[in-house]
Amino acid sequence: MTHVLSAVAWPYANGPRHIGHVAGFGVPSDVFSRFMRMAGHDVLMVSGTDEHGTPILVTADKEGVSAKDLADKNNAVIVTDLLDLGLSYDLFTRTTTGNHYGVVQEMFSTVLRNGYMVEQTTKSAISPSTGRTLPDRYIEGTCPICKYADARGDQCDNCGNQLDATDLINPRSKINGETPEFIDTQHYFLDLPALADALGGWLDEREASSTWRPNVIKFSQNILKEIRPRAMTRDIDWGIPVPGWEDQPTKRLYVWFDAVIGYLSASIEWARRSDDPEAWRAWWNDPEALSYYFMGKDNIVFHSQIWPAELLAYNGKGARGGTPGDYGVLNLPTEVVSSEYLTMGDQQFSTSRGHVIYVGDFLARYGPDALRYYICAAGPETSDAAFTWADFVTRNNSELVAGWGNLVNRTATMIAKSFGEIPAASALEPVDEDVLAAVRGGFDSVGDLLGRHRLRAATSEAMRIVGEVNKYVTVTEPYKMKDESQRDRLATVLHVAAQCVSDCNLLLSPFLPHAANKVHLILGGEGELIPMPRVDQVDELDPDNGAGLVSYPVITGDYTATPAWESRPVAVGAKVDKPTPVFTKLDPSVVDEELARLG
Repeated sequence: MTHVLSAVAWPYANGPRHIGHVAGFGVPSDVFSRFMRMAGHDVLMVSGTDEHGTPILVTADKEGVSAKDLADKNNAVIVTDLLDLGLSYDLFTRTTTGNHYGVVQEMFSTVLRNGYMVEQTTKSAISPSTGRTLPDRYIEGTCPICKYADARGDQCDNCGNQLDATDLINPRSKINGETPEFIDTQHYFLDLPALADALGGWLDEREASSTWRPNVIKFSQNILKEIRPRAMTRDIDWGIPVPGWEDQPTKRLYVWFDAVIGYLSASIEWARRSDDPEAWRAWWNDPEALSYYFMGKDNIVFHSQIWPAELLAYNGKGARGGTPGDYGVLNLPTEVVSSEYLTMGDQQFSTSRGHVIYVGDFLARYGPDALRYYICAAGPETSDAAFTWADFVTRNNSELVAGWGNLVNRTATMIAKSFGEIPAASALEPVDEDVLAAVRGGFDSVGDLLGRHRLRAATSEAMRIVGEVNKYVTVTEPYKMKDESQRDRLATVLHVAAQCVSDCNLLLSPFLPHAANKVHLILGGEGELIPMPRVDQVDELDPDNGAGLVSYPVITGDYTATPAWESRPVAVGAKVDKPTPVFTKLDPSVVDEELARLG
């Protein structure tokens, strides 16, 4: 058994999340975590809502509410959506907790003490019309390196280089288009050049392991070439106070400094809410533990450079040396599992332009497993992938309904009609042995692909095996065995079919957990085969050290009953009734209806 940390990107709480977001962080991390639990590993899957930074303030101003009220509202929406999607978090929390404040301030103080936070005078962008600080991401302009017209003040998404807002040609406010003013201000900078050698060595080790996706490792190595100190504080009054600067309430820690620390703080909060407050150390201090970070490609730099740099600085592993703080030597990521973008046809999702499909709306109309399947089968794993309603309807109908759903339905219907229960098998024929062996082999082939984050190939392999079982039913023709002399053979074929459906259900359960529980019941099972998450309302652990929380909802769950990743014999005699369809066939008119909704 290995301790495996699934560190899932923190959805930003300035509004509901759309399906492009969960295609990057949500579904891939849950499929992997569910598989790793089934494979016998001790998984800790953590995340939460990211609630600091100027975008929250900007949206709150537009809605006429406080930043905290906006974060509370959107946290509740996001928690509901991710729960309904079936994401099996051990803890999904938020960054406005006292626990998170304390962990972030401990990290900052230790990095400062070790010499990797340096105070510098820099230029801060100010909105002339409001006097409010404009963060880097709210300033756009032309990239001085590749001349991309819509580069941000912290990074160019076109060439991947880090930028400062002062580098941009013709900078403009993303909020109202005005030209920002730049004034002198004091900030703490993470001294990335003092950590560059350690970062480069770590990335070289990751490349040598051949496990990272090539697009991620190459991007990460390229951004090291122009490495420079990066500001970790901001002129803003919504965020975590800077240790030592408590007398300056308009200076707070940079939202990206505090957000990535959330993986550690959520692990610590999970442990504090358990029987063992130190339990988190098995995932963070044990060098044999593994950690996988899931996100979209726009967050690579923060997970392959900023967060590892913070960890190295905390551990005292940079050019200036140093000693770890109270948390001990913390593990760096084993792998940064970054997906590309899920686009809306040939365009990016855009909330501001109404070019968006919200998770909650999608689930309300089509359910969670239809979305999960589409993301697994056609998602943006190593290149951008275009979502279209026509493709969604086709995959739902031809693969989920006509492939897997049809196999379950025809098998259960024949068993219910002929026996009313799963029959015992007599002597197996070669055709029976072959299909059973093919399905059992899927635990190796699908499992190997899932362990290497090859979600699309794993989905394809699982559905190929489903196709083999469908062929078996077609070839053996149990529906034609009506004579009493064929009774034993009919029982054997339907027993084999039931065994194959049961095993295929386990193979598909990481992808389709809701359907897996339905299929389990159809085959005469009881209770829940695949443990599902729940929402608990919890009390604030540190009410005097946060942003005024008293209680809040968290996603959690007990996943100890997760079945093993292996074939398990069906229960002869288990009652099987005539089934209802597991999946819903969609009418082609759905395409026009959804396009009309989008205008």
